[in-house]
Amino acid sequence: MKDHGRQRCGWPGDDPLMIRYHDQEWGVPVHVDRKWFEFIVLDAFQAGLAWKTVLHKREAFHKVFYGFDPQRVAGMSEKAIAGAMDNPAIIRNRIKIRAAVNNARAFLRLQEIHGSFDDYIWTFTAGRVIQNSWSSPEAVPVNTDLSDTVSNALKQQGFTFVGSTICYSFLQAAGVVNDHLVSCFRHRELTNA
Repeated sequence: MKDHGRQRCGWPGDDPLMIRYHDQEWGVPVHVDRKWFEFIVLDAFQAGLAWKTVLHKREAFHKVFYGFDPQRVAGMSEKAIAGAMDNPAIIRNRIKIRAAVNNARAFLRLQEIHGSFDDYIWTFTAGRVIQNSWSSPEAVPVNTDLSDTVSNALKQQGFTFVGSTICYSFLQAAGVVNDHLVSCFRHRELTNA
């Protein structure tokens, strides 16, 4: 898709929120734990759904999950979980809501062990961004050996809803992997960053 002479990946379509997310966020390396937790939560809710659906509910998720503060999410009461289930502004899936609470607890444990989740997750690539060179959307994988490894490691640490495809999604979103198409202006910008 072209916009003001710039070529971008086709997946944002013409949705302004998706375009802004693509142009400003997707694939930018993350080094803030709260942002990591946000991507883990949102990508778990995306399972079986379109990212556009989740993105358009992001602000509501932000409110329900206390600004993606893992400490507060880890302490969510049954009443708060029931309140989330009654909130039509989010995806009301009890298993995914409970996974967010469980994953917050696992996230905090990893922070205690490694100092930060960020320090932990970047060890899988020795702190480097994987620069891919895909020329078509069909070439971009839904999972890789890296996402298999991260998925297995997170499951061993007690995380749920972190299958290989979900892990690959948040690794892409958080910039561990640059999967912008080579024709996309963001591929070049992120490669040279």
